[in-house]
Amino acid sequence: MNAINHPNLGNDLPVIVIGAGPVGLAAAAHLLARGIGVKLLEAGPDVGSHVRDWGHIRLFSPWSYNIDAASRALLLKTGWQAPRRSQHPTGAELYTQYLKPLAETPEIASVVEYDARVIAVSRLGFDKMKSSGRDLAPFTILVRKPDGAERIELARAVIDCSGTWSQHNPIGTNGLPVPGEIAARDRIAYGTPDVLTDVRYANQRILVTGAGHSAANVLLDLVALRQRAPQTEIIWAVRGASLARLFGGGANDKLEARGALGRSLENMVAGGQITVHMQSSIAHIETGEPLTVTLRRQHLDPMVIEVDRIIVATGQRPDLTMLREVRLDLDPATESPRILAPMVDPNVHSCGTVRPHGHRELAQPDAGFYIAGIKSYGRAPTFLLATGYEQVRSIAAAIAGDLAAADDIQLELPETGVCSTNLPVETSSCSSSSCSTQSESPAVQVVSGCGTSKAKQTTTQGCC
Repeated sequence: MNAINHPNLGNDLPVIVIGAGPVGLAAAAHLLARGIGVKLLEAGPDVGSHVRDWGHIRLFSPWSYNIDAASRALLLKTGWQAPRRSQHPTGAELYTQYLKPLAETPEIASVVEYDARVIAVSRLGFDKMKSSGRDLAPFTILVRKPDGAERIELARAVIDCSGTWSQHNPIGTNGLPVPGEIAARDRIAYGTPDVLTDVRYANQRILVTGAGHSAANVLLDLVALRQRAPQTEIIWAVRGASLARLFGGGANDKLEARGALGRSLENMVAGGQITVHMQSSIAHIETGEPLTVTLRRQHLDPMVIEVDRIIVATGQRPDLTMLREVRLDLDPATESPRILAPMVDPNVHSCGTVRPHGHRELAQPDAGFYIAGIKSYGRAPTFLLATGYEQVRSIAAAIAGDLAAADDIQLELPETGVCSTNLPVETSSCSSSSCSTQSESPAVQVVSGCGTSKAKQTTTQGCC
């Protein structure tokens, strides 16, 4: 018998879902569809707190990938009109046209609680060390309200969909803040700030670090900003030796908008609208007017530049603090569930498309505890909402005891067109008199120790 359906566990208790973002809402909808009691705890004052934070960004996945089936069923009962499947929503449109109406359906409204921050999760009467009978004990969840009041909730199972957006990676390549980063926080933004409406960016010298889709969106917005604020300078520090993965698979990308994002950025870089420092990372920040930033460059002497603001788009990491008393089996590198890790770890996973997966990959040693949504990817990038929706559909079926449905994972994800086998091969050579790094990549404009050079197929950085 499955531990979460054991008669002594208290099946009259609800399943608690942590986080009322798109995947958390979908988890609640699937549990409700199976007649399972659920409580949805959201730390913010409304649904989709993280989504609203990047509301100005347009998704590269169309509506057809962004609406969960069980959630759609609840919405249709209210007379909701679905957006056109082929359109690409912004984060703000995802909230106003989908998440907010979903939260206002009678079914979801009756189970969601806002301003309910989960502080810790454990098992009733069991700390992390105690084993005998552990899986038969309900989960205990410590919840804190904005006024500081705390209470305990009990649950038969827990699905953690709290996301990672609020836990941005720091600047340092070692995963730590660089010297001066904390002192300069008032002029550093993390993630994807709305540079087009924030007056602090106009006609300023902006340094961007990061080489993912968040960085691409920020850079393209800065280029657009410069059209009306021509004194705006854009500097991009890239840790790697190639931009091919970010520029993407172009026409081979099955998500057309994702391919177009990469092509647009490639064109902006090739046209000289962005100054790019390849194989460069921020090593030190000195506060002052302006900020003095030291760039560490592979095979080259450090470079010192002055900038007004820094945007850090280096990804996020999961907040595991509230799970200290839960028995977890996480990959030591990605901090994702161990079974899932090889599918999402960019050091191992060859292509951008992750194969479908469900309750078996996401279950943790504490029976009945699951990590889902983007938090299930840990520190790994490139998560699609459709993946999360299928994750929680499978989990809800498993909690209901319907293992046939839980194991029937059906999800067709769009290919990126980028694999490690078709990325440029980087070579490095150094001697006492010269050092260079070469990679076959699309056209880029780079700044090296030899000045600025342009190349169509091969970009070389070296010391003269």
